[in-house]
Amino acid sequence: MTDLPRLRLKANEERRLREGHAWVYSNEVDTAVTPLKAFAPGDQAVLEDSKGKPLGIVIVNPNTLICARLVNRDVAHPLTVSLLVHRLQIALSLRETWYPEPFYRLVYGDSDGLPGLVVDRFGDHLVVQISTAGMERVKGELVDALVKVLKPQGVLLKNDGKMRQVEGLDSYVEVVFGEVPRRVALRENGVAFEAPVFDGQKTGWFFDHREARARLKGLVTGKRVLDVFSYIGGWGVQAAAFGAAEVHCVDASEKALDQVMRNAALNGVEDRLHTLQGDAFEALQALKQEGERFDVVIMDPPAFITRRKDHKAGLQAYRRANELAMRLLSRDGLLVSGSCSMHLAREELVDVLRASARHIDRTAQIVHHGHQGADHPIHPAIPETEYLKSVFARVLPV
Repeated sequence: MTDLPRLRLKANEERRLREGHAWVYSNEVDTAVTPLKAFAPGDQAVLEDSKGKPLGIVIVNPNTLICARLVNRDVAHPLTVSLLVHRLQIALSLRETWYPEPFYRLVYGDSDGLPGLVVDRFGDHLVVQISTAGMERVKGELVDALVKVLKPQGVLLKNDGKMRQVEGLDSYVEVVFGEVPRRVALRENGVAFEAPVFDGQKTGWFFDHREARARLKGLVTGKRVLDVFSYIGGWGVQAAAFGAAEVHCVDASEKALDQVMRNAALNGVEDRLHTLQGDAFEALQALKQEGERFDVVIMDPPAFITRRKDHKAGLQAYRRANELAMRLLSRDGLLVSGSCSMHLAREELVDVLRASARHIDRTAQIVHHGHQGADHPIHPAIPETEYLKSVFARVLPV
């Protein structure tokens, strides 16, 4: 058994862990026996039940509500380069089974047994985001493991996420192996893109809506499409590549819209792409006043509900956005409504569409539900790992 320090739970607090969960909250720890203040952020420890029976290896941060995260139920093997290589190989085998090309989320945190770690693969380049002190502590071993398993040309640490502040970590963006270009190439659903990995959102690309975007094929042929909160054109460029007659992309970022046009040019569809820079809500209202109509409207906003306490205001934002989108649809139009807010349940999004349709005296038919892909596997004991949803709704006159 390892000689790591012990972290002991209070009586009856081990049940959730035994049933499959991987998080320990600070109020579950027996601090009289194992004071949390004895640990530094990123320390590893053996987690014990109240009777001293080992439950596994955890990485500890005494300064956060989730004070420990399980990395191995086998107490003989802490988080080392060996375990990292093993977990990466398991994660890779899943992605290679599901995806014929090397463009995917390679590691999705707890779901891949690597809490606080996200790795996106863009062919021979890897973009890594670390959000916990424990994973930051072993970043050198992590880079070694990635190089051993993937043999990439370059590894970029894009460590500028909000969760790092919670964990007491600095923000930085750094190439730690080889070379990484400012824009990396990828293909999704047969469509070519470049992702701005240094200064784009998150890792530069969102692989999670891949399956939902594939559903556009056959639905947008010859249609007029509006892509709201378009970022760099994941939805809009694919719609054009799938045969849309005309696509309009709306985003607040001028840089993102410049990349939309670059991505459109990669696929020879730039003549059918148009961009509109500005606030999405203001743009939707302006398009309505101008009498514009679209056969398909794609509404994929950022998370309007990032914290549980934001639920009421966020729900109103989803309602407003989707109602504005519906007002721009033609008589038999299709609304694709997405949400990456974990705190918004799928049934709530459906109810938003119902209420929005009724408020403007229309009827909505739900025709398809989209989910996150296999490269974002859901941990069955951690509902927080299931966050993505999309709803395809046909909107009709009464």
